[in-house]
Amino acid sequence: MKLIALNLPRDFDEQNLEELFKVHGNVSACNLVLDDKSGASKGFGFVEMELEEEAMVAIEKLHGTKVNKNKIRVKPAK
Repeated sequence: MKLIALNLPRDFDEQNLEELFKVHGNVSACNLVLDDKSGASKGFGFVEMELEEEAMVAIEKLHGTKVNKNKIRVKPAK
């Protein structure tokens, strides 16, 4: 199941994003969206969890939590 994570810290990289989610299940893919010109994080990314059950746990555990000083949002990607 594909998820979107919003309001991530700007200094996050894909490894940080994967580490955040793999605590809750198997991550099959992870993509942090970067600015084309600067290469810096745009503050959101996509994570593919192998099982829907794991994805739902990740949403429940991570949505609304603080990462550094940012309150992140996690929901199913459309």
